[in-house]
Amino acid sequence: MSIFTYHLIKLPIIQIFKNMIFPIKSNKIEGLIYAETMSAMILGSAIFSKSRIFSREIVVFAQWENEKALTNFLSTNSFGKKLNKSWFVKLQFIRQWGNISGFYIPENSNQPNIEINPVVAVTLARMKFLQIPRFIRWGRPVEKLVRDHSGTTLSLASIRYPNLVSTFSIWKTQKEMTDMVHGHSKMPKPKRHIDAMKERNKKDFHYEFTTLRFKVLSEFGEWNGKSNFTSINTTKE
Repeated sequence: MSIFTYHLIKLPIIQIFKNMIFPIKSNKIEGLIYAETMSAMILGSAIFSKSRIFSREIVVFAQWENEKALTNFLSTNSFGKKLNKSWFVKLQFIRQWGNISGFYIPENSNQPNIEINPVVAVTLARMKFLQIPRFIRWGRPVEKLVRDHSGTTLSLASIRYPNLVSTFSIWKTQKEMTDMVHGHSKMPKPKRHIDAMKERNKKDFHYEFTTLRFKVLSEFGEWNGKSNFTSINTTKE
């Protein structure tokens, strides 16, 4: 069974450019099915802020054939050794909505009727260039909703130019996540996500989009001096 990993790492500028221009690829790393290397962003940040346009924080979202392939990469590959010293989580795929190229997503859901706590949500979108202004207009309020939500312990966005946008969030409970999606959370302006979905249904923002739900297998390292984001009792960052 394949496993997924989500990595966060801070690097010097030269290494950032190197890894963004020459990201890890399956044809060069044994056991890697697919990976996206992206620049991290703060959810809801201003459009022209440094945190949205360029960051020293790198995100790697990857799918591996098995645990052995991941272990080998983290222990023998030069970039893998750096990722091994930073924060990351191992993830088991549960469900998918939509479609995205590159990753091999199983057709059948794992444990679809079981409440998973905590739960991780990852979105990936390949944007239509002419729709980016609309996406930003309707997407930023949703970003702020997720960022400030009492049900998340860690959340962020990431981008890979020219048009890949992604989000990542760890939720204390599956119910809090689904309540947010359906506009039932107790946060101010709870229908921001619903409103954005209605706008998307009028005219799509992207030509590929998927939401992936995961069960956390294990968590490693620290991020911004904190750890244990996947503990149910963890307080918000």
